[in-house]
Amino acid sequence: MLTFVLWCILFVLCWPIAVAALLLYPLVWLLLLPFRVLGIAVEGVLKLVWAIVTFPARLLSSPGRI
Repeated sequence: MLTFVLWCILFVLCWPIAVAALLLYPLVWLLLLPFRVLGIAVEGVLKLVWAIVTFPARLLSSPGRI
């Protein structure tokens, strides 16, 4: 909602920039999409490495269930 209000203020103050922002937003989103996917993949790999590193400590700290 705040983004819309800011866009409306920009539209009132300088409508050509507001229209350009409205038209360029989908293109910028498409250009940044691969970086978002890469970030998700890197986060998954780091979580996997952390789980592997902490696995022995989790085994040793578990209650005496076998």
